[in-house]
Amino acid sequence: MEFYISSATDVGNKRAVNQDSYFAGRFVIRGEPAAFAVLCDGLGGLEHGEIASKSISSAFSDWVREMSGGAPEKIFQDHEIRRQWTRLIEEQNARLRRYGQQNQCVLGSTVTAILLNRSRYYILNIGDTRAYEMKEQVRQLTEDHTVIAEEVRRGNLSAEQARSAPMRNVLTRCVGIDAQVYGDFFFGDVLPGAVYMLCSDGFRHSIAEEEMRMQLIPPSGVTEESLEKANRFLIECNKQRGETDNISVVTIYVKNEK
Repeated sequence: MEFYISSATDVGNKRAVNQDSYFAGRFVIRGEPAAFAVLCDGLGGLEHGEIASKSISSAFSDWVREMSGGAPEKIFQDHEIRRQWTRLIEEQNARLRRYGQQNQCVLGSTVTAILLNRSRYYILNIGDTRAYEMKEQVRQLTEDHTVIAEEVRRGNLSAEQARSAPMRNVLTRCVGIDAQVYGDFFFGDVLPGAVYMLCSDGFRHSIAEEEMRMQLIPPSGVTEESLEKANRFLIECNKQRGETDNISVVTIYVKNEK
């Protein structure tokens, strides 16, 4: 199994500081090729959002480096990933809260992390950073933790109404604010020939899902160069369409085995 990985970020049209943070790479974990990525979006309405997002992404990058190498063992089980990532998030939540108390500020961040091996994907999500799977169709793999997303799930708003709702960015869950925080976990089979994408909310406000898919999976085939070109093109589209938030994306292509 081979993975192509590309990532890009931009401060956007309005912000002075980029509060998004990410990490992505290829690894060998328990004898298997694997791809890992994490993307965090610091809360723009709070102080030190960039510190919060960087702290979380660095903790996940340390975790995956610790897991890489070594002698082959049995592959990860879902419960094992859930336990390890839950502990990591609890530690980061407590750390950010202590930092806030010591510096008399409030800081927080979303987080979406994904690990892919030959057969399985493992995803953690807190907030409104998203993970997608794209091939012939686009499938959102995570659920947003926002006031508006909750209204859509209850049937009080349509997806179309949610896109322009004034409270669409108000989070119900993030890391660093409350004494306890709970992540959603998603597990499934890896789809060869698919692109797995993590993106901050600034990346998807003005871009339709099918527009993303067409750029990321061109008829000529996917390469690392085509992923990089598509990421930059979509970021520029967002900026041209007036996006004011930070804009970040990580894409992972699962190459078909011959």
